[in-house]
Amino acid sequence: MTGPQKASAAPFPPGQKLAGVLVPVFSLRGAQDVGIGDTAALREFLLWAASRDIGAVQVLPVNEPGADHSPYNLMSAMALDPLTIATTPDDLPGMTAEDYAALPKPVSGDARCVDYPAVEKFNRQALETAHARFLEWPATHALRKEFDGFLQIHADWLNPYLLHRTLLEWNHKENPAEWPEAHHSPAATNAWLDVQPQTTREHFKQRSAFFGYIQWVAWRQWCGVRELADRLGIALIGDIPVGVSLFSADVWSHPEWFDTSRSSGAPPERVFQSEEFTMRWGQNWGFPLYNWKLMEADNFHWWRQRLRSMLGIFHLLRVDHALGFFRIYSFPWRPEENARFTALSDKEASALTGGRLPRFVECDDDTPQRREHNRKHGERIFRMFLEETGPARLIAEDLGEVAPYVRPTLAQLEIPGCKIPQWERSGDRLTPGVAYPRLSLTTFATHDHPPLRALWSELYQSTQAGGEAARRALHQQWEFMDFCARPDFPLPAPFSQDVHHAFLHGLLLSNSWLAIHMISDILGNDDRFNVPGSIGQANWTRRLPCPTSELNARYADSLAFLQQAIHETGRHLPK
Repeated sequence: MTGPQKASAAPFPPGQKLAGVLVPVFSLRGAQDVGIGDTAALREFLLWAASRDIGAVQVLPVNEPGADHSPYNLMSAMALDPLTIATTPDDLPGMTAEDYAALPKPVSGDARCVDYPAVEKFNRQALETAHARFLEWPATHALRKEFDGFLQIHADWLNPYLLHRTLLEWNHKENPAEWPEAHHSPAATNAWLDVQPQTTREHFKQRSAFFGYIQWVAWRQWCGVRELADRLGIALIGDIPVGVSLFSADVWSHPEWFDTSRSSGAPPERVFQSEEFTMRWGQNWGFPLYNWKLMEADNFHWWRQRLRSMLGIFHLLRVDHALGFFRIYSFPWRPEENARFTALSDKEASALTGGRLPRFVECDDDTPQRREHNRKHGERIFRMFLEETGPARLIAEDLGEVAPYVRPTLAQLEIPGCKIPQWERSGDRLTPGVAYPRLSLTTFATHDHPPLRALWSELYQSTQAGGEAARRALHQQWEFMDFCARPDFPLPAPFSQDVHHAFLHGLLLSNSWLAIHMISDILGNDDRFNVPGSIGQANWTRRLPCPTSELNARYADSLAFLQQAIHETGRHLPK
């Protein structure tokens, strides 16, 4: 196994249109399910996708998240999530069949939701057991040598991460600001270790080795997923979150690369209005901002390393919140303080923050000069991304309140953007998919959106209410069917198999390079994975209704229709 290499020519040129599916890894249910999807479950899903001529599989970020389990709240931009590791003896170096059989498997009261405490406990026990056995192998064993090579190749980011991860366990607190002062930086921690008893130094060495083993196992398993996708001819699409956690190993080890005085987010908009604060102020994600000037001074080393690492696993990368690389909306307070500001006026909020209010950084678009400044900033960042990835490797998530220069700049750089049909309008109808640029990804729903069944059912209920609301809802139903090339579909109508099939086929008719249905929309259910702006136990927990092996039997009609539509629209896998 080698380290990440600079990308070669794009294996999936935009000239060949593909049909895809978005599925969170945690939601998958595999043959040897222990309560959460893992790399083994994803391999099963890839085989299933190929059997259905689905040519692209998109997943959410797979880096290690924080305690909230949000895949967009990263404890490391480089480290992979231990919960994605398959723990069977066939997958985990050091694990024996006897040890695996003896481990108490998680028991979940609801197979449709991830029980994180249970799966985390099992995952840790399995990894500790396998690592102990792994250490019994001779140092000359091929996998022991591979492990040592991994530690050397990735030392630049891995060493500070391992120290941070060991301190996280040692201090039992996620926030480094709550750690002892001697642990506030790598240099301070190493100086502290130098004067500790031998038992403490040995403990840190052993735990660091264990966490290094976890990352090696995760890396080699994800490389195995990539190799299977290569053999099947499926494009594996990963995700690069716009930020990292304030408590991450990255911020702890290199605070100079970040601006921790403000929290990144998104301004209020018409789409996501889940609760009062979001409607008033926008979304406050809590991620620190980047110190772009300092990052540029070392040729964006951290960003290049991040992209190169992810391209060792994925064919294509979705760049989350591409708008934020031109200008980023930010808050002068942390998300934990949101409740204080919900009902305040600008003047009242300003009084609490010393005159600071949420705003765009570096600057608003209120003058032509500032607009050009922001445009050039985003262009410079994305040109650097392209230098590292090569062409036809990036997809910009350019959704939200889009500044007018963003999409033209991305188009000039030949970076595909995203098209949500219900947000793309031409007069009193939705823009036909055949008018979309080839360099685009189109989907009805991302992980943040309600699935089509829920959206359509809400519209149907509104059509039954009478009055102006009913007229608007009926027109929206017609717009959807018109987009799907079914303008004569009898309306109003509840969600049905005919409606479902119209959506499946209609998206594939577009001119977009990638037409990707969320898994909920392929199955025609109302499962939702996240509600933006909300914090709750339901987010990032929903699992598929059945194991992958049962999908064909349970959803035979819809899957047969989808496969036929894939062939009719020329999006099938090359033979």
